[in-house]
Amino acid sequence: MKFKNSGAEIFVPDNKPVEEAIKRTTHMAVSAHQDDIEIMAFDGILKCFGQSDKWFFGVVSTNGAGSPRDDIYAGYTDEEMMKIRKVEQKKAAYVGEYAAVALLDYTSAQVKDSSNKDVVNELKELIKLARPEVIYTHNLADKHDTHVSVALRVIQALRELPEEYHPQKIYGCEVWRSLDWVNDDEKVYFDVAGHTNIAAAVLEVYDSQICGGKRYDLATAGRRLANATYAESHGTDTTSSMIYGMDLTPLIKDKNLDIGEYVKGYMDRFSNNVISKIKKFS
Repeated sequence: MKFKNSGAEIFVPDNKPVEEAIKRTTHMAVSAHQDDIEIMAFDGILKCFGQSDKWFFGVVSTNGAGSPRDDIYAGYTDEEMMKIRKVEQKKAAYVGEYAAVALLDYTSAQVKDSSNKDVVNELKELIKLARPEVIYTHNLADKHDTHVSVALRVIQALRELPEEYHPQKIYGCEVWRSLDWVNDDEKVYFDVAGHTNIAAAVLEVYDSQICGGKRYDLATAGRRLANATYAESHGTDTTSSMIYGMDLTPLIKDKNLDIGEYVKGYMDRFSNNVISKIKKFS
């Protein structure tokens, strides 16, 4: 396929032909930035790691130009940071044994522009080629504007595609906001305790971010441990690492379902749960 942006590319760690590499996909993630995939979609990476019949495909929407920078990267220009972050994402794909990773190279402004059909059209083509069973993207209650925009573009792309290309499940996962607040019976629980060395490695290759003053490696491991520990108040821990997700599948099953109202439903049910407990024990 031909991409809109000249800097866009597809990297295949095991050097398979691109089409063949992507067609083997079972689990797919679409993120806003380099390293988001490794934070939010490690469930998919873990399920596919070392498997011959399951393959993980990552799609990164933006170019990483606005990344924070410090230490040896303090004087890097946006163009230099874009190159560094591409290299880091490729390292993560190699370590995690991805089927492939697509770097679409859009600016955040382009992704946030709902009238920009290029992002949606490219996602549609990649989904059609990959035909994943599962898609991971950002949750719709994330506090980062670009993250929410990417999730909306993914939903739009799927709504515009025929049902035969729909995944069995699409999940919104944690990056810039935890999903701890979602009622327990509505959380999607991903046990990601396996291969802790790989979990660490695919994040620690992002040296520009860690040296840039953002300890995503420690914060992500800490959140996963906290999720596992606080998942159940009256039982012992069953895992040491857990990611929470929000099930977005109803939004592609019913194209007329209002996205904002769907997310508001989660918030309303959480609010009702809190208020009912206060009333019950007052």
